Amino acid sequence: MEITSLTNAKVKQWSKYKEKKHRDKDHKFLIEGEHLIEEAHKANLIECILIEQGKENMFPIYETYEVTRDILKKLSDSVSGTYIMAVCHMPNISSIDFGNKVIVLDDVQDPGNVGTIIRTAFSFGYTSIVLSSHSVDVYNEKVIRSTQGALFHMPIIRGDIMELLQELKQQGITLYATSLHEATPLQQTPKKTPCALIFGNEGNGVSKDVIDYSDHKVFIEMKTFDSLNVAVAAGICMYEFR
Repeated sequence: MEITSLTNAKVKQWSKYKEKKHRDKDHKFLIEGEHLIEEAHKANLIECILIEQGKENMFPIYETYEVTRDILKKLSDSVSGTYIMAVCHMPNISSIDFGNKVIVLDDVQDPGNVGTIIRTAFSFGYTSIVLSSHSVDVYNEKVIRSTQGALFHMPIIRGDIMELLQELKQQGITLYATSLHEATPLQQTPKKTPCALIFGNEGNGVSKDVIDYSDHKVFIEMKTFDSLNVAVAAGICMYEFR
């Protein structure tokens, strides 16, 4: 099917998915580029393909709309542009299964940080990501891009962080919170499985309530600065606990 008008009803609807409230309402989101589409295909999340007129479609099994470059520019957040996009549906998580190696993000706000953490967690074999209610939306275009598709292959569980931490403890999962105060050096910390590693907001770190509820407080030994970028800190801890 061909669409050439920027005011087409479908184009207007797809454009809404650049905003969180519409993504949440319809449980749909946009992705762009062959690599992300390939990863979404593996996860069975694709609803339809949008491709620039005259370009070869590498994903012919899906309903496809041939659109103009101007339509793609309207829908894309990429500076360099793209010739192919997809509309995807969010994965259906009917029950909470954390697995045995969990990453918990307590109000982490930066899309690049969250995306990098998800990508690193997937690479090191972690089993799920838990986000507090005030963490950045994982279907933000910048988050999706920085995960390089890892987002599509891991359960993402979002909600009230204290309630989720209680669920983790009830499932016998040991909680390790990163902290700069009264904490054990990472290399000396007893590393148990199943475990959940907790990382906090870029400015404030892990909240006091979460730290107090955790089983262990951990800090990364450093010589000069006393803190690291949260994605870097998460990568170091994930490697140590892998």
